[in-house]
Amino acid sequence: MRFGIALPQYGPASAEGLTRAARQAEDLGFADVWVADHIAVPDGVPYPPSFLLESMSTLSFVAAVTSRIALGTSVLVLPLRRPVVAAKQLATIDVLSGGRLVLGIGAGWLEAEFDACGVPFQRRGDLTDEAVDVLRTCWEAAPTSFEGPTVRFTDMKVKPLPTRSIPIWVGGTGERARRRAVEKGDGWQGVGVPLRQLANPDRRRYLALDEVDATVKRLREERPEPEFAVSMRLDVDGLSGDLGELRRHLDVYAGAGVGHVLSSPTQRELDPWLASVEALWRVFQEYA
Repeated sequence: MRFGIALPQYGPASAEGLTRAARQAEDLGFADVWVADHIAVPDGVPYPPSFLLESMSTLSFVAAVTSRIALGTSVLVLPLRRPVVAAKQLATIDVLSGGRLVLGIGAGWLEAEFDACGVPFQRRGDLTDEAVDVLRTCWEAAPTSFEGPTVRFTDMKVKPLPTRSIPIWVGGTGERARRRAVEKGDGWQGVGVPLRQLANPDRRRYLALDEVDATVKRLREERPEPEFAVSMRLDVDGLSGDLGELRRHLDVYAGAGVGHVLSSPTQRELDPWLASVEALWRVFQEYA
């Protein structure tokens, strides 16, 4: 398995913290670093945290302070962005980073966020499917044309073009998300139930440990090529006794054929975050 690590993007986040965390991950040997994505969060909700640096801006910053490590979004709430604008922004990140972007995308789940952004929540699945098609079209050629339900253009250049095919990993545990990954994606990313439970988690967004094997088997039957990535994300505290439980999850993931694991430390202060990453990396080396 390959291993990625989330970046300290939540409050209190800082340029110094992002730099130290990204360079630590690169020096340790993580395959990739990842950012989450929320634009607006309702007041008073326990999750997600309201302070979150914008994902694409953060990746641009991290690209400039690293040189080798891959850069990922887990996940970009794609229907909240205008697809042509997103194509331009994401291609720019990939070009300036030397081809290091891994685009994790999802349809989103926070209805109030969609309301704040003026995007119809009930149409988010259709908008996501169309947006993936727009991204692919914009990245393949210039000029190019597209005709869809909400996006239409003819002979437009959306440059720069990426120098390679940017991999798109589709996040989500629902049936439509898995279908989207199989039909439109280069990989799938599920989210495991947090080892340190969140307050009132929405269990529908998490994949129970006993569901992993069957889910991965279905994906592999439909997308058997080794290049199709199967990833699991897991929130874990590397400093407070979760490591034995982490190993139990990793054993199941390895047995099921999961090829990539993204871990998100639960710490919010920088020094404990960095120490947690060190502890997690020692465990991951047992599975590398």
